[in-house]
Amino acid sequence: MKKLQYNSPVVLSFFFLSLLSLLLGYLTKGWTTTAFFSVYRSSLLSPLTYVRFLGHVLGHANFDHFLGNMLLLLVIGPPLEEKYGGKALLTGIVFTAIISGVLQFVCFPHSALLGASGIVFMMIMLASLSGMKGGKIPLTLILVGVLYLGQEVYSMLFVRDNVANLMHIVGGLCGTAFGFLVGRNHASRSY
Repeated sequence: MKKLQYNSPVVLSFFFLSLLSLLLGYLTKGWTTTAFFSVYRSSLLSPLTYVRFLGHVLGHANFDHFLGNMLLLLVIGPPLEEKYGGKALLTGIVFTAIISGVLQFVCFPHSALLGASGIVFMMIMLASLSGMKGGKIPLTLILVGVLYLGQEVYSMLFVRDNVANLMHIVGGLCGTAFGFLVGRNHASRSY
């Protein structure tokens, strides 16, 4: 019998922390989700405001929301963690979470943001950059960027739902910027 391997520590830890957040939300009837795992305008004097800048990416509104994000995370994340390393991927996750959390806090004072969609879209754009060699821009990046950005802009303009499309775009932009940064550093260490 073969043993299970915790093959992608950053991605799997993110998954299990998100699952724990979801279960706590169910057990507390949403109190923990609001208190720790959603970002919204609140007092800068409250330490929980700063926790939420990062913690909102672990929160999900329900199991369907969780499942939609986690399936993509579990498919895309491990190869990225293997290619770039856990430390770099964790840095990208934290960077994206803080940027989207602060933007939500500043730009949308009357709504809350939660979920890993921005992280997933950061990983999608990072994955589309994974074939970058010699400073050349991969065609996959252009295609994914155009299709993804087009879909999000269309949804922002014509679909009325509770999806934070702008924060998806922010996640994608963070992934692209981070991908160019890590890709350049990764390429320089490969020689």
